[in-house]
Amino acid sequence: MRKNLGSTDRFIRLFIAVALLTTFYTETVTGTIGYILAAVAGVLIFTTFISFCPIYSLFGASTCKTK
Repeated sequence: MRKNLGSTDRFIRLFIAVALLTTFYTETVTGTIGYILAAVAGVLIFTTFISFCPIYSLFGASTCKTK
């Protein structure tokens, strides 16, 4: 797995994940949709820390500046 996420992309993903988790834990969004949003946040956090997005690799996209 080659890194394909740049620092800006990683920051945006982390920001979105924190926002999704905040809505879940403050019970703004509950039920099945809340659990789905929490799972999406988990995936975003995971891809942020490994700097790799499988969807980007399917399309050949990369926001990482280093080769």
